[in-house]
Amino acid sequence: MKKTHIIFLIAIAVLIVSLIVFSAGDFSTYESISSAKKKQGTFVHLIAKLDKTEPIEYDAIKNPNYLSFYAVDSLGGKTKVIFRNSKPTDLEKSERIVMKGKMEADHFECKDILLKCPSKYKDDKKQLEKTITNQQDSAY
Repeated sequence: MKKTHIIFLIAIAVLIVSLIVFSAGDFSTYESISSAKKKQGTFVHLIAKLDKTEPIEYDAIKNPNYLSFYAVDSLGGKTKVIFRNSKPTDLEKSERIVMKGKMEADHFECKDILLKCPSKYKDDKKQLEKTITNQQDSAY
């Protein structure tokens, strides 16, 4: 083998290893709240619902980059969530919340929130059915 081929293969191997090392943070799995509490300080993804029985702390005038609320997962685990950013739109209307962050001693320190909101068109389902029926009738 030529020296250039060997250098090229080594460069490819180094590139592959560096891609794996730098993307290792994205391989985290979804955890329950109880399992995340056992892995304090480890970056995890949680899927939960907003606990509407507890208050949401957010004051856009005092501190627009502080939001705290309680979340409940499907197994019944409950935790306080602190998100140091602005409050996501329609947080109260969301069906599920996907949170990325680390579990601290008494709360979940959230770095990113993704909301699964109910369909905008859920209430208009009957209206949509009427429209489709009218269009089909007028086509004949």
